[in-house]
Amino acid sequence: MRFAFIDAKKAEHDVAILCRVLQVQRSGYYAWCSREEPEREREDRRLVVELRAVFAEKKRRYGSPRLCRELRTRGTYVGRHRVARLMREQHLRARPRRKFVKTTDSNHGLSTPPNVLDREFHVEEPNRVWAGDVTYLPTLEGWLYLAVLLDLHSRRVVGWAMSEHNDEALTLAALQMAIDQRQPAPGLVHHSDRGTTYASGTYQDVLAQHGMVCSMSRKGNCWDNAVVESFFSTLDIECVDGRPFSSRSVGRREVVEYILGFYNPTRLHSSLGYMSPMEFERAA
Repeated sequence: MRFAFIDAKKAEHDVAILCRVLQVQRSGYYAWCSREEPEREREDRRLVVELRAVFAEKKRRYGSPRLCRELRTRGTYVGRHRVARLMREQHLRARPRRKFVKTTDSNHGLSTPPNVLDREFHVEEPNRVWAGDVTYLPTLEGWLYLAVLLDLHSRRVVGWAMSEHNDEALTLAALQMAIDQRQPAPGLVHHSDRGTTYASGTYQDVLAQHGMVCSMSRKGNCWDNAVVESFFSTLDIECVDGRPFSSRSVGRREVVEYILGFYNPTRLHSSLGYMSPMEFERAA
């Protein structure tokens, strides 16, 4: 450590003075300089450059498991523990999570179907089960509400909509996008919470018109819709990043860029064998 310090400061101070202050021999320092760098250290220095580049490219969204997988897909075989160590040494930390905040209003007199899904989140084929929910995004103009529908087969976002109001029109817009894009056959299970925007007559009518089976979480149990809750947590870390958007229009643009430019086509999911939603659908 002393020799490394001297090497770092020799441009500012005389080597002889540095050696005297640190109580080491100049001959020892010069011998240290002439030694060959261990192969492991050389490899670490090379890995750090690549690691930092990928970490920046992914906008601090990946921790060590996904960074490890990303490096491997690019031809660099490296262990997860080594990546974690190098991240610690380089002070590379993925974005922290925000605390969960309830946005569902389930205190209503509308009819609510049973939980048909029953936490069977592993789905063999696309367009068999969609799961939806609403979250809020902070902006300097006020809340921006986001409704999404995910295909549980691939975790792909198949429908979304944003509005300054958390109302029926918001969830209907996300549903219509999903229907237009995927054209599902009758029998698809549509799972959501028990909120008024999903239990309303108009929303239920659209589901019935397309032969969808409605499933709803139990009251006050967010784990019944864990996949969508996980997506919102990921979105909060990787897109919102703990800051309010400067405006609702900026929030809309960044969320769409995140979904279309990163999450659906490239984000690696451990539940999908570290494949992206679109890659997983293509492989299936």
